[in-house]
Amino acid sequence: MAKNLREEYKTKISKELMSTLGYKNKHEVPALDKIVVNMGMGEAMSDSKYLDGGLNDMRSITGQKPLITRAKKSIATYKIREGGPVGCMVTLRGQRMYDFFSKLVNFVLPRLRDFKGVSTKSFDGRGSYNLGLKEQIVFPEIKYDKVDNIRGMDIAIVTTAKSNKEGMELLKALGMPFKK
Repeated sequence: MAKNLREEYKTKISKELMSTLGYKNKHEVPALDKIVVNMGMGEAMSDSKYLDGGLNDMRSITGQKPLITRAKKSIATYKIREGGPVGCMVTLRGQRMYDFFSKLVNFVLPRLRDFKGVSTKSFDGRGSYNLGLKEQIVFPEIKYDKVDNIRGMDIAIVTTAKSNKEGMELLKALGMPFKK
């Protein structure tokens, strides 16, 4: 693991990508823009302790206070009311983003059961990558004894890449373990 992924990107990785992708200007090289971590908690409507547990987990995982997401409209089938809490999210930028990415790649993904690499099909067409985790207990900050419920989360890694190929090259260079 690099001491600081952000510095390594600026000094070494961006130059490698410049030659690999054939760019002449350093500003054309794709970079990480932001990482959005989202945790849906539909049960938070009926149980406020469920929401508090999710917020605390998200805060300890990302190191940043999560924003509570609210329902845009009522759905009677799911007992959801307009304006009620349905989850939480965090947008990471700058140094926190690089620290989270480094932790995700070096500690969290290898701890997943039967992990053989992440799928190459999860790109959105514009170079950004989406990843879903089924449980928050794979993060080292979460104490297994204190967990009240298992919650999944979605992680969107947004890049400045123009295509999926460029996005994949960037994430490979940063250490993302793709399936062979």
